[in-house]
Amino acid sequence: MKTGKLIVAAVALLGLSATTASAATTLEAVKAKGHIQCGVTTGLAGFSAPDDKGVYSGIDADVCYAVAAAVFGDKNKVKFTPLTAKERFTALASGEIDILSRNTTHTLTRDASLGLNFTYYNYIDGQGFMVKKSLGVKGVKELDGAKICIQAGTTTELNLADYFRTNGMKFQPVVYDTSIQTREGFDKGACDVLTSDKSQLAALRTELKDPKSAVILPETISKEPLGPVVRQGDDQWFNIVKWVLFAVINADEMNVSSKNVDDLKAKTTNPNIKRLLGTEGDMGKKLGLSADWAYNAIKQVGNYDEMYQRNVAPLGLSRDGSVNALWSKGGVLYAPPIR
Repeated sequence: MKTGKLIVAAVALLGLSATTASAATTLEAVKAKGHIQCGVTTGLAGFSAPDDKGVYSGIDADVCYAVAAAVFGDKNKVKFTPLTAKERFTALASGEIDILSRNTTHTLTRDASLGLNFTYYNYIDGQGFMVKKSLGVKGVKELDGAKICIQAGTTTELNLADYFRTNGMKFQPVVYDTSIQTREGFDKGACDVLTSDKSQLAALRTELKDPKSAVILPETISKEPLGPVVRQGDDQWFNIVKWVLFAVINADEMNVSSKNVDDLKAKTTNPNIKRLLGTEGDMGKKLGLSADWAYNAIKQVGNYDEMYQRNVAPLGLSRDGSVNALWSKGGVLYAPPIR
């Protein structure tokens, strides 16, 4: 019996050790295959969407480009895997992807029970409602009994049920697997209302047959902090993804952009910028990267504001005065110092 117990314990220990060793080699595995595999949406303007040549753009895609630039010195060493909301966590947990950068809300349940780690936020949002302008609806409280298009496997489903129950209202859910399908359902009249994160509503409205036919109601019914996610058990990879995001936010705060980064790298005497760009200290070494990891991300992809203005601002979502402004400009975006 003792021998049997020892064998079981040894097997369990070996399994744990193998799992730990495997989980600790994400950076090596990424380098060995020569690219980062990034999980993104099946197509959402401003966040992650392919063009007619299959090239992805968007603020979520830019996170992966920035990590690739930091790891390889080449932002193009990334491949994208389009995922539905229901598929995304399984794809990350199974190792199919290295990073999930797919407008994913940070919640306690996801953080504590899925074996995943949220890094930081590249967009902070809230859930809203889009209705046909012809309905004449001015607020959410007028939606009692409405048919509502919604994407399966999202916090949106739960928030919607909570809000309507709290306010003594009823609704008829019309559920789809992808955001594109929800937009098509709304456009074809399968529902009266489409609910999602407000940024997603803004993106989907631009793709309606007649964008001016729909209006986004003023209420925001939830908090939706969105950001890249990695597997638990690999602190190095977690730190790399997190600090690449912190680096582009710090660059925004210090006015270091893709346009002036070369000049600053050569001439600046500011120690904070020197550490950011790798000309002072050993910040890259601490992450297992080269000294110019952050320089490469900023040079090739841009600082946070460049990412925002290129991708999100065209949706009609101004950064000025929003929570996505820097903490020093009235928002909540804040990155720890690189020192």
